[in-house]
Parts: sequence; structure tokens; C-alpha cells
Amino acid sequence: MEQTSLRPRSKRMTSVDLPFLVAVLLLLAIGLATLYSAGFAKALQETGNSYHYILRQGAFALVGLVGMIVISFFPYKLYKKIAVPFYGVCMVLLVAVLLLSKDTERRWLYLGGFQFQPSEFAKVAVILFLALYLSNEKLRVRKFWKGIVIPSCIFGLCAGLVGIEPHLSGAILIAGVGLVMIVAAGANVMQMLPIGIAAVIGGVALYLSKEYMQLRVATWLNPELDPSNAGYQALQSFYAIGSGGLTGVGFGESRQKYLYLPEPQNDFIFSVFCEEMGWIAAVVVLGLFAFVVVRGLYIATKAPDKFSSLIVVGIITRLAVQTLFNVAVVSGAFPVTGISLPFFSYGGTALIVLLGEMGIVLQISRYADIERDPPPKLSRRKEGGEEEISDIPTEKTNRKRKPIEKRG
Repeated sequence: MEQTSLRPRSKRMTSVDLPFLVAVLLLLAIGLATLYSAGFAKALQETGNSYHYILRQGAFALVGLVGMIVISFFPYKLYKKIAVPFYGVCMVLLVAVLLLSKDTERRWLYLGGFQFQPSEFAKVAVILFLALYLSNEKLRVRKFWKGIVIPSCIFGLCAGLVGIEPHLSGAILIAGVGLVMIVAAGANVMQMLPIGIAAVIGGVALYLSKEYMQLRVATWLNPELDPSNAGYQALQSFYAIGSGGLTGVGFGESRQKYLYLPEPQNDFIFSVFCEEMGWIAAVVVLGLFAFVVVRGLYIATKAPDKFSSLIVVGIITRLAVQTLFNVAVVSGAFPVTGISLPFFSYGGTALIVLLGEMGIVLQISRYADIERDPPPKLSRRKEGGEEEISDIPTEKTNRKRKPIEKRG
């Protein structure tokens, strides 16, 4: 009697995009190792425990990884329900920071023994809200008012509150992500010119009204003008990168991290990496970042609908712009400003939120129409051997089949 053996295809929901996941985990592992090396001298000076930063960051990474795994199983359509209230809560928290924070820069909120940065959650809230708004089928995204002005107000409110803290680089990051999402949604780019011109005029006016900004730009163009003050950070970063050469001075052997380079565990951690591991390793790490960005955008193009696609575009744009900003600052291609390097810089809120965002991308990749390994073949067993008959059945062909009748 003939038998038909069927091996059912695994549901798409059970599989995340493995290349993206592996690249993210590699960046996280390299980042933790770099933080251990770059931060132990600073940690010893500030806390008396050279393992302070790495122990805390390791705990944050563990929480973030658990969150990433859990989030990767959430149905992405859930974000449609929480996008608006989540955005509202984050805006309230940003206002609370301005009113209640005791720090000079007013970026942190303290609840009991915990502290966190509401701006990190606000970046995700803007992405979700914009994705929800711009994916509305009734929205005429190519209309100036509905397609550009209203979404610009959505991210502009958040960017404005973050800029008041003051956190200028964070505000620029939010605005950049918002503009990219508007373009990705299909807005008329030519209609964005008035807003772009207004932004340039406003930026020039702000620059002319703030003496510290003029000084920062002047020292960016020529750090030697004030080597012991305004130009100190940039010069020490250049010394670190230049000392590394092609192959570096060796892991743990950096000299600039011994209280010469400000914030070696945070904004300037990539300078220490270049010094210890060399330029070749730096290019490899930047290649990993590039792979995550390209793979993420590929997932966005294969996403099941416009809403999920825009979410991935927003998250990946945020990662790409922030990475470029940080590398540009430490290498002197951009004025010194406070912006961290994803996966590397010390910071619990930032790392947990970042890994949560990676979980969202992985969750959407479960539904993305990405080419997987070729499915196994169906076979029909006969007494005289095995005969191939077809591929694994689709949903239509996987219905109950009639038993094969043996003739005569």
C-alpha cells in the first residue's frame, strides 16, 4: 500500500531574521567588551570599583535581551493601539523633566532609587505615532497640510521639548528620523522645501544668538585655538585614534582612557576602540553597523503592510543617524556634541530601549516576505523506491487529501 509522508512547513511567525539577529548580538558583545576596557579607569576614579560600568551595563544588557526576546513575539499590530497613549505619556514625562529634574541639563527623572531618560522612550513613541498616522489609508500623504505639516508637528513637539533640556543632538536626531519617515511614506519632497528653508533660517538665527555655539563651531574647525578647554575633547580623541594605527596598541592597552580622554565610557568610546583595536577593526565594526542598517531596510521593504514598514524605517534610521553622528564627532567631521554610540556607550535606558527596538524589528521580520531556505520535498513511498512528487503544499493545497486508491 502506498503512503504519502507530509512534513508541514513551519509557520512564518516562528522564525525571525537570523542574519539581523546575529549582527545585533555581535555588536552588543563587542560593545560590552569595549566598555569594559574603556571604562575601568574612569570607574575606578569615580566609584572605587573598576568593574562598576561593565557590571551595570551587563545587567542592563541582560534586561534588554530578555525584553528583545519577549517583544519579538508580540503581534506588531498591538502598537497601533498603544501608539497614541504612549506618545502622550512620553510628552508628559518630557515636560516633567523640565519641571522636576535637579540636573543642570535636565535629562533625567528619578523614581525611588531608579533614574531614566524619558527622551529615549520618546524617540520610540514618535516612530510609532508617525507610523500609525502616515499609514492611514484615508490620509492623502502628498497633500502639504496632512502629509507634511501635521506629521512635522508630531515629531517637532518632541524635538522641541528635548532641545529645551538642552539636548540639541537628540532633538536633531528626532527631527531627522521624522523627516525620513515622511519621505518614506510617499510625501511630496518638493513641498518640504518651505519647512527646510525655515529650519535653516531658524538654525542660523539660533547659532548667531548663542555664543557657546559659535565657539563650538570655531574650535571644531580649529581645535588648537583652545587646546586646554573648548578644543580639548576633540584633540584627545584625535590622539587616541591616531595612536591606534592599522592594528591598534592591543586590547586594554589604551593610554588616552587614563583620564586624558573625557567620557571614554560614553560619547568617546569609539576613540578608545580605534586606539586599542586599530583602524582595520574599526572598519569591520562600522561594516557590522552598515549590515544591520541594510538588512533592516530590506526587512522594511518586505514588511506585510505600510505601518510595520514605517516602524522599521524609523528604528533603522534612528540607529544609522545616531551611529553616523557619534563617529563623525569623534573623528572631527562634526562639532563635539553629546551623542552616544549604539551598543557601545554606557547607559542603561538607552541600551534597554535600543534592544527593545531591535525586538520590534525582529518581530516584524517574522511576517516579512523574506526568502528562507528552500522547503523540503514531498515524497511518495512505493515498494520499488521513492518518487518525488511536489514541494511542500501551500495553505490551499494543504487541505485534507483523499486517500490514494490502489488500482486493480
